[in-house]
Amino acid sequence: MGATALAARTLGVEMFGVLILVHAYVQSIGEIAKFQSWQALLQYGTAPFEAGRLGEFQRVLRFSLLLDGLSGIGGVVIALLGVQLIGSSLGWPAAISPEVSTYSLVIVFMVSATPTGALRLLNRFDLLAWQSSIDSWVRVIGAGIAWYLGAGLDVFLAIWFLGQVVAFVFLFAAAHSTLKARGALEGFKLYAKGSLTDGFPGIWSFVWSTNLNSTLALAFTHIGTLMVGALLGARDAALFRVAKQLGDAVAKPAKLIVPALYPELARLAAARDHTMLKYLVRQLALTAGGAASVLLIIAALIREPALRLLVGEEFVAAKDVLLWLLGASVVSLWALPLEPLLMSTGSASAAFRMRLAVTLAYLPLLYWATIHGGLIGAGVAAVIGAALMLGGQLWLVLRWYRRTELPRGD
Repeated sequence: MGATALAARTLGVEMFGVLILVHAYVQSIGEIAKFQSWQALLQYGTAPFEAGRLGEFQRVLRFSLLLDGLSGIGGVVIALLGVQLIGSSLGWPAAISPEVSTYSLVIVFMVSATPTGALRLLNRFDLLAWQSSIDSWVRVIGAGIAWYLGAGLDVFLAIWFLGQVVAFVFLFAAAHSTLKARGALEGFKLYAKGSLTDGFPGIWSFVWSTNLNSTLALAFTHIGTLMVGALLGARDAALFRVAKQLGDAVAKPAKLIVPALYPELARLAAARDHTMLKYLVRQLALTAGGAASVLLIIAALIREPALRLLVGEEFVAAKDVLLWLLGASVVSLWALPLEPLLMSTGSASAAFRMRLAVTLAYLPLLYWATIHGGLIGAGVAAVIGAALMLGGQLWLVLRWYRRTELPRGD
């Protein structure tokens, strides 16, 4: 929020909107290209790691690293082609296309799923916490200097790029040293003969499902910003993004639980401890959703002075869409543990199909609502989309609950 406030005040609403659109475009391509290989590392690497089957664990690790490398290269190629083919229709001036192309190289440093999964597997969430804040600290310090100097868009793009690189280097170094200290890299080679996936049934189906699932999730994040920018212009994209970031801030504390939740659910699923799985999911949904509902009321009362204080008078026009985006965040928090449960219990394909169905309904709704209702229409569509996702995932979880119930009398 500090970096956003400084960038918004330095660039003004129009150029800040351009910064947001460029960043959203590159983030979207990066997310589309990359596999969620950390989930494969947890799903297929947890059991062999805990059982001391080092060779088996290292094959999963090697497979995950390969996916990351291919994703990074592929993402850059797609982004560069996209700048040439559709860049002019996404809301930024054609004159900055060279800067966008250069910024697209940051995708290589966005693909860090393997070290993330390794640190989650090893319960080193302290290191992940440091890593997740490093990017923000680089941005806020850099943005402070840029604000003092009155710098332009190119400087802010360079600062955002630098933040991602520093976080990437820290994460890989932390994962390497931690794995080495635990003896997990003994005899490890990046290349080895033989198939990487033998003995891991369904791993390709799993990684494709999680990749496509995360790609579809973009409809509710960066794609929304890009659509607003394409339909309404950079100024409205800036207002939408600031409102969304404030809305997400309400959800952020609860969502920080998710990185710890995946490995815990993977262990419980591997142990077939369905009772504890159900208890954990129920408690998290009630805690996160209930707390967020209270925060929604508080945020609704202070949204106008908060916008004025954080990003300046130009952005107060976002106060109405902010209320809708706050509501969407609260709805998503009630669904917080549902998708991790589905991923950890062998229902990744079902989760993907549900997200696909909701996305196919949401994107046309967002387009129609934005054209006819402007920013407010985009906010209403976000609430409806979040409600549809909650309902669909809850139905899948309840279906899983029924399958795992013990027969009467047991």
